[in-house]
Amino acid sequence: MMLFSQAQGLPVITVEEAEPLGRVEGLTIDARTRSVACLRLSGAPKHATTIAWNAVEGMGRDAVIVHFRAATDPGHQRFLAHQDAVGHHVLTEHGTAHGTVKDIAFDDTTGQVVTLYTALGDVSGDRLLGLGSYSVVVRVEAG
Repeated sequence: MMLFSQAQGLPVITVEEAEPLGRVEGLTIDARTRSVACLRLSGAPKHATTIAWNAVEGMGRDAVIVHFRAATDPGHQRFLAHQDAVGHHVLTEHGTAHGTVKDIAFDDTTGQVVTLYTALGDVSGDRLLGLGSYSVVVRVEAG
């Protein structure tokens, strides 16, 4: 398991060439699948600023390893609009505020969102319903 805050800034290295491609600037979540859809890179060539999660071979404390061909194929994937979840308001589907997202834990193998850490307590990733420019919407915990 890894936190978004731990992934940011990691160098992204290609498997085939063992060369740096850029650094992780952000992670884009697909709320429908409740998982990381892609990595946004800084310092990368223009054709490689967005890397699909399925191009990630491995992610560790020191680097992210990606398959170069899959990572840089411009026609390979259509990417979701990037929304930063960290720092956004959290609302339940009934419109009740649940603080702001402080960090997000995700499975560094599958990309599944495990936990959203908020100012008012942890929210299980399986409660994620939506993510937009204003807020993260989560399902009310079954009580």
